[in-house]
This record gives sequence, C-alpha cells and structure tokens, in this order.
Amino acid sequence: MSSKDNQEKRRRRGRLLALLPLAVFGLLGAAFYWGLWNNDDRLPSTLIGKPIPEFALPPIEGRQDGLASANLQGQVSLVNVWASWCVPCRTENPLLVDLAEAGTVPIYGINYKDDAEEALGFLDELGDPFTRIGADRSGRVAIDWGVYGVPETYIIDAEGRIAYKHVGPFDQASLEEDILPVVRRLQAESDP
Repeated sequence: MSSKDNQEKRRRRGRLLALLPLAVFGLLGAAFYWGLWNNDDRLPSTLIGKPIPEFALPPIEGRQDGLASANLQGQVSLVNVWASWCVPCRTENPLLVDLAEAGTVPIYGINYKDDAEEALGFLDELGDPFTRIGADRSGRVAIDWGVYGVPETYIIDAEGRIAYKHVGPFDQASLEEDILPVVRRLQAESDP
C-alpha cells in the first residue's frame, strides 16, 4: 500500500471522527426536543387492575371516621391522596367539593404526612368533600399505593381494584375527559 493510500485513509478516518461529536449532539438534541414536546405525562402504575393494598388508617384527630381497605369494597369510589401543605391540592379541592355535592361518586381521602390541626384547617377553609379520611402520618400506606407525590387520585372499582390513577392535580377538563368517564363506565358495569 502506498503512502498516498495511507494518508487518504487517515483523512477519511479523521473526518469521521470529526463528525462523531456532531452526530451525538444531533441525537441528544432530537431526544431533548421530543421530551420537551411530548405531551404524554402519564406515569404508569403497576397496581392498575390489582386489588387495593390492605390498610387501616385512623381518622385525622378531631374526625370520627378513618379509612380502611374494607371501606372501598362494593361500590365504585374515588380516593384522593392530599395534604394541607400541598399547594396543588388547594387547586383541585374545589372540584372535589363540587363532585361530592353532585353525589356522582363517593370520595375518600388519604391525608399524607400532615399535621391534624393543619389538615382540619384546610378542610374548614376550602370545604370537605370526603366521606372518610384516613391519616397516613408515616406515609407507609401511600408507599403501598405507589404514590409519587400529592395530590394523586385513584378510581376504585366495586371489587376493590385500582382501575385508574391520576398523578398530580386534576382540572375541570381532566375531570370530565379522563376521570368521570372511567367512573361512569365502572358504575354501569357494576349495576345489575
């Protein structure tokens, strides 16, 4: 092989190596662009379709009824994990109050790592949509449910299985387009 051929091979290899950082940068840019504009923000839950975890939570101090897995059997229900210190919980609470007043579905609460006085103050100020609330002071029940952060809302079917999970606060649109259609479908399936 001549020295001219060797020089040509080195030049080609040098050009390829010079283009490698550009190619990597282009791929990273494409991935970043996709992540920025990808609107699918659902977080999968391994518990969908499975029975709710067994639990029994005491009531918030100052309330009568706690919450246990047995309370979530026999009817379609909605479980909301919330806390008084959670700003997004304040945003969605009025929608929960309206839903409770409409009587569409029973709403149960899991109060997550909260001070009892603060939780009761939150409910006094913003309204209390909950049929029952369990105080999850340690956060253990929330871990068992697979909670990423508050608020989270679960739809439970009449057999006590998790049918749907909404991560983060919901607004009127997601309530009407995502949550209520699942509730209505499950209610229709459970009616004899």
